[in-house]
Amino acid sequence: MEFRKAERRKAKLRLGITGTAGSGKTYGALLVAKGLGGKIALIDTENGSGDLYATEFDYDVGAITASYTVNKYLDAIHGAEQAGYEIIIIDSLSHAWAGEGGLLDLQGKITDASYSKNSYTAWRKVTPEHNKLIEAMLNSPCHIIATMRSKTEYVQTENEKGKKEIIKVGLAPVQREGMDYEFTTVFDLGQNHVATVSKDRTRLFDGEVFTLSTETGAKLKTWLESGIDFITSAQKNKIYHQYLTRYGDKDKASEAINFITGNKSSKDWTQEDIESLQKGLL
Repeated sequence: MEFRKAERRKAKLRLGITGTAGSGKTYGALLVAKGLGGKIALIDTENGSGDLYATEFDYDVGAITASYTVNKYLDAIHGAEQAGYEIIIIDSLSHAWAGEGGLLDLQGKITDASYSKNSYTAWRKVTPEHNKLIEAMLNSPCHIIATMRSKTEYVQTENEKGKKEIIKVGLAPVQREGMDYEFTTVFDLGQNHVATVSKDRTRLFDGEVFTLSTETGAKLKTWLESGIDFITSAQKNKIYHQYLTRYGDKDKASEAINFITGNKSSKDWTQEDIESLQKGLL
């Protein structure tokens, strides 16, 4: 194993927004996306609710209808990437788990179809599908904002006038347990549209109670871009294959790459190196 000095690198946002119905998840996601800046694609699983804010924001919508299979989500994510969108809002990720044709539905059908009726065995086929969705979000070159419905509970509380009232509160998100680990930050929205954080690797919002705004997106963008450029393996492989095609020989391709980069190891390439290599193909 080779170790290197730890460095803060530029990153793409992986944001989760949870809340009960009416808490403002879609609207909040659009506010954050606008603050990030860039072309926005919204993947709508909420029966056309993605179009509700068309007069307030500039974004495009693609709909997923039942059944809510992982492959439909993957097609939508990759389609948005290929179309040049910079921000993808998945509204909502909960359908991939608990919707018709989602992973829980798939697990139940596999169990019912099996001879043993063993529900635990069924997860052997379901978990890889879940992992495909996670990998697509984590490896995307776009910012990803995913909304998730929260399980709802009604509790009795006392208002500011001392009177008892029943309010709706959100509990755990409707998704597989541990999904929050996959996000940079998770905002939890209450019925009053106020946000708190249950996870925040940026430490920008620790202990804060606030409403989502374009400023929220701008703050996240500043943090995400504060590191050095990160060159992905896909970028490196693409460059190498382009040079291999140009020169038709591995040694000659490597020689040309080394000449341009000053014999740098590919793990040390910067964005400037990538741009120089691309110019070398012109």
